[in-house]
Amino acid sequence: MAARADLVVARPDGLYCPAGDFHIDPWRPVARAVITHAHADHARSGHQHYLAAAPGAGVLRERLGDISLQALAYGETVTIGGVQVSLYPAGHVLGSAQVRIEHRGEVWVVSGDYKLEADGTCAPFEPVRCDCFITESTFGLPIYRWSPQAEVLDEIRRWWAANAADGRPSLLYAYSFGKAQRLLHGLGEGPGPLVVHPAVAAVNRAYVAAGVSLPEALALGPGVTPDTLTRALVIAPPAASRSTWERRLGEARDGYVSGWMRLRGTRRRQGVDRGFVLSDHADWPALQRAIGASGASRVIVTHGYEAVMVRWLQEQGLEAGSFRTEYGDEN
Repeated sequence: MAARADLVVARPDGLYCPAGDFHIDPWRPVARAVITHAHADHARSGHQHYLAAAPGAGVLRERLGDISLQALAYGETVTIGGVQVSLYPAGHVLGSAQVRIEHRGEVWVVSGDYKLEADGTCAPFEPVRCDCFITESTFGLPIYRWSPQAEVLDEIRRWWAANAADGRPSLLYAYSFGKAQRLLHGLGEGPGPLVVHPAVAAVNRAYVAAGVSLPEALALGPGVTPDTLTRALVIAPPAASRSTWERRLGEARDGYVSGWMRLRGTRRRQGVDRGFVLSDHADWPALQRAIGASGASRVIVTHGYEAVMVRWLQEQGLEAGSFRTEYGDEN
């Protein structure tokens, strides 16, 4: 009997399903793109038609403009070229999804980016059983192990309170989509007002429209006075660092929120006062749990520490390989 063709292959324009003639998170313009989430490295402009999870439709349109978009509820199935396609929560950011593909009795799942700890701003990760699981490995090294979110948020609150007591703004650098809303939702009220960069404010509106509860946050503009800022917690994307916009904050103390803050060298290179380790990606133990929960006998690893993860999977007796992709910086 001839070997069955792979349901997903890597092509120069991105991950491709030959049986259904569609791509998943392609990085070059294609006719039909299934999108796992709206971060810029996964959702790019120029495709003729998009399919994505309904909760993230607002953010996708905010970022890409007037696109031809089919929004699919989690668990709903559509047929594309004879292939059954459905989306399941990935727990990464609002609207993030794992793509389940079924054809002739074989099931593959493309995870996109994911995390297992629920944060209240998006549907939590849902394991999906499959024959082949395509997983990210952004933090696929044993050194990457996250503390519970509650502990990190408490650490940020104490830092904010100490800065406010000194009459200085607290500036947190965090991705404008996902991380910023997670911080706002988790921190809530504090010793001063919440203030955000306009890029964060735009995404906040899409979150609120999707039914996510966020505290009131001022967009930093001409109406925000220096007195307002003295006790404020300000959230801005990393790209705002050392910009004219940032100089309005005066003698702010700054921090960076990312899983990369686990490494001291990264904290030093960012040149910030504090680094807070909070990631929207799975850490090493969570990657292992997610792969195990899929029940897959074959695993394909993408973006991150592919070689380390592939070797570990092979040691567990699984068939493992990797795809070279162009995913990376969500900022």
